[in-house]
Amino acid sequence: MVGATRLDQAAYHQGMERQTASPGQRSAGAAARSPLFAGVRSLAGVRSLALVAATGCIAAACMGKLSATPPGPIVPGTAAQPRAVNVILRDYVFVPTPILLVPGETVRFQIIDGGLLAHEFALGPQAFQDAYDQADAAAAVSLPAATPRPVSVPSAVAAIGLRVYLRPGQEVDLTYHVPEQGTPPLLECHIPGHVAKGMVGQVVFVAPGATGP
Repeated sequence: MVGATRLDQAAYHQGMERQTASPGQRSAGAAARSPLFAGVRSLAGVRSLALVAATGCIAAACMGKLSATPPGPIVPGTAAQPRAVNVILRDYVFVPTPILLVPGETVRFQIIDGGLLAHEFALGPQAFQDAYDQADAAAAVSLPAATPRPVSVPSAVAAIGLRVYLRPGQEVDLTYHVPEQGTPPLLECHIPGHVAKGMVGQVVFVAPGATGP
């Protein structure tokens, strides 16, 4: 009899809980237990994993496309045989940082966009950076899927640096003669908002024979 009484009391309390629960609570509980709700949660998880996988695949593909930078001491490049310098543009960062250059040498930048966004490689003095910062802002579009307008600066300014725009996965090779004197050029991405998020590289002048970080 005692056991029966306890079972009756438990059933009574469960019935009261079901009666006092609001319709919204009962619906939420039923939805959480439904196969459809579980499927939605699974789909969200799959999408998150897919995004992570896509990022990893792009980075891996980028590393596969770039030829390896020769290890050991830096041998300055020449016009006849430029030194290969690999640069990956990831989302809001240049890799490697710093980039080591020997004053007066000629290098061949092998640049690839390894991020999920388009990026810009702008290498040059402050006047060059200022010009492209204004030009990129003027060419910006309001809609994410819209085609960017051409970026233009005076030819005299464009000639004092190196600038290229890349879409995700795109690769570009550019030859660059490093200035023999003065301070190292600046490296920035002037697509609106990218500098504010930290996409500013660093170039360091080194002597022949120096080793990378």
